[in-house]
Amino acid sequence: MHGMIESDFRVEWRPLAELAPMAAEWQALADRALEPNVFLEPAFALAAAPVFGRDVGAGLVWSRASPRHLMGLFPARIERRRYGIALPVLVGWTHPYAPLGTPLIDRDAGVAVISAWFDHLASQLDLPGLLLMPYLPVTGPVAQAFATALARRDGKRIELAAHQRALLAPAGARAHYLDDAIGAKKRKELRRQGKPLADTGPLKSGTVTAAPAMAAALADFMALEAAGWKGRAGTAARTDDHIRAFMENAVTGLARVGKARIDRLVAGERPIAALVTLQSGATAWCWKIAYDETFARFSPGVQLLIDVTQGLLDDPDVARADSCATAGHPMIDHVWRERLGLADHLMQPGPQHPLAFAAACRLERLRRAAIAGLKRGRDLVRARA
Repeated sequence: MHGMIESDFRVEWRPLAELAPMAAEWQALADRALEPNVFLEPAFALAAAPVFGRDVGAGLVWSRASPRHLMGLFPARIERRRYGIALPVLVGWTHPYAPLGTPLIDRDAGVAVISAWFDHLASQLDLPGLLLMPYLPVTGPVAQAFATALARRDGKRIELAAHQRALLAPAGARAHYLDDAIGAKKRKELRRQGKPLADTGPLKSGTVTAAPAMAAALADFMALEAAGWKGRAGTAARTDDHIRAFMENAVTGLARVGKARIDRLVAGERPIAALVTLQSGATAWCWKIAYDETFARFSPGVQLLIDVTQGLLDDPDVARADSCATAGHPMIDHVWRERLGLADHLMQPGPQHPLAFAAACRLERLRRAAIAGLKRGRDLVRARA
């Protein structure tokens, strides 16, 4: 498929809710993607669609050859008045449970697929000419393909909210990664710190990968999360039936094809930490972690993370792992030494309407500043309450 050009493709825009019948073609694209994104695999995305994607569509780029192949999938929603005026923007689909916006693009035709998608946007009056891609990597094959496609069309792009989050991607030998990262002395101290946990019963860790056992393991995770600060804040998954069902369906669906696992640390019969890891290709995502805060002084979350990290390092099928954590996370940033650079990319795929792009750049910055100000005010009120 190397050397394909834009005319070799057919592009369409369809509601996300209508894509279940083409899950096989969708999965085949995910398996050969230029960069993997587990949150856009059909098992995960179709489970999330009823909760987070009711108004989301997808740009589908198909090869014209017979039999046809799905070459690109660009989920997004049209926000017609994002800035309070009639300046529509096509916003790539992410949500609180999917912190990565990398679209699925065939690894053998990256620039051509993106260019075909840009051509479609330029030719369709019902689709916006401005594109905002949240949580897009700032380096790597997808970032380079977007940059090349934009340059060929004389397009424009700015990066907003650029940040880095912890990544596990050792370039050399893995055997001593943890000792080098946190020090052998610190690891010994953590093991000593965890010994009192055994007073409540034998301390053991275990991994669940089989789909039938996922429901019970996920229930343990949700119980730990609900008992902690997320439960007090009312944001725990277990408190929302729709989110709980989405998580169960997504994790179980991925587990059926060997792409999900839940690791638990158990003291006696009592789970005290749980970590949900997802995988696509050679990339893993440490998606969700929770621990029993009554044992916080023994660092059960750190103990489990180190066990899981060692397992990832020992697995030759895992090249890297994304922490999914916020930038500057106080715990995982000290364990995982590499960083994944991300940003929200506001793009204009061509030279048309330069005033609209300039206005969108300014309005997007003002919008973000206003939201940040409101959050600071809310946090101040909560601190004084």
